[in-house]
Amino acid sequence: MADLHAWLPLAVACLIALVAAVVVTWVVGVIVRVIARRSEWARTIASRARIPFRLLLLDTLLWIGVTITMPFDVPLPAVEAVHHVFLIVTIALGAWFAAALVIFFEDLGLARYRLDVPDNRSARRVRTQVMVIRRLTVVAAVVVGIGAILLTFPGARAAGTSILASAGILGVIAGVAAQSSLGNLFAGMQLAFSGAIRLDDVVVVNGEWGRIEELTLTYVVVHIWDDRRMVLPCTFFTTQPFENWTRHHSELLGAVEFDLDWRVSPDGMRGELDRILGKTELWDGRVRVLQVTDAIGGFVRVRVLVTAKDAPTLFDLRCYVRENLVAWVQREGAAGLPRQRVELVEPKGGDTSLRSRAVSGDTLFSGSSDAEQRASQFTEAIPTLGPRGESPDGDADRRATGA
Repeated sequence: MADLHAWLPLAVACLIALVAAVVVTWVVGVIVRVIARRSEWARTIASRARIPFRLLLLDTLLWIGVTITMPFDVPLPAVEAVHHVFLIVTIALGAWFAAALVIFFEDLGLARYRLDVPDNRSARRVRTQVMVIRRLTVVAAVVVGIGAILLTFPGARAAGTSILASAGILGVIAGVAAQSSLGNLFAGMQLAFSGAIRLDDVVVVNGEWGRIEELTLTYVVVHIWDDRRMVLPCTFFTTQPFENWTRHHSELLGAVEFDLDWRVSPDGMRGELDRILGKTELWDGRVRVLQVTDAIGGFVRVRVLVTAKDAPTLFDLRCYVRENLVAWVQREGAAGLPRQRVELVEPKGGDTSLRSRAVSGDTLFSGSSDAEQRASQFTEAIPTLGPRGESPDGDADRRATGA
């Protein structure tokens, strides 16, 4: 019974710590929700730091309660072990909470840069850099937390000097062994801070058109237009050529080409282009050009240049212009439909080759006595029957049957 009374204050202290943590969490939550009705940052910090804050608060209150109410008859090694466990948990939760706060401030900065505007080049550059910094922050928090936990062990503190002394040699060995990984790591940082590519950039890589969907320290994910994903190492974008359609701005110029007949009316086609561009919101109003760029091989090549605010809109605009101009050519400009012309020319004076052959006797069954004899041999062996199967010429019939 005496042992039970000795442990009772510890149980009460733990219960009080739990209730206090719940009450404080509820009060803070109410305050944050009231602020969140008018400020976006309150909702952001609540979503990022709610769980690590609650756990860290509960751990701290429990540690205080256990320290105050720990029975005196508990062995010192056991007390030190309990305090060591609380210290490790506090360090881990503190690193988590610190990382959550840093990410919150990063989100707070990103809220100032919107991507839903026509010219979002600066916003995409900042977002790309912040995403890389966020990953570095998480890695740094984990490394610092693990290092701080290891330093709580006396053996790890004693080995720290030798570890630091051999860090140079280990760094060289690790660098040689992980050369490819380190290359991707530095390439990822180079891409993030050099601005070569940014999140949501439109690129053409290996003949595939897509957007930069994710940029990490080791690889880049390109969202292809048909919903495929191409995963490339960061070193690809630092060593291989690629197209970036939104490097300085998102506006683009595109071409639509037609091969039409020479009788097409460029002025009429130009008027139709003005009409169809005037009734669509895909065109941004900057460039509208229709020119005949070539006239070779029986066709004239008509090229239309139009502009749009970004690459997806430009693709739809080109298809829209192409469809409407094809319909106009079929409906009103039928003279411009592509045609293949063939001219048949008859030689003057007739065909002299057959006549010369007939005169020269260079024939098989006519033109000479030998040819006529050859013709009689072939034709005499073929009976000519009447309507009822009877030969009209009895002699010929008998010759054919050998009678």
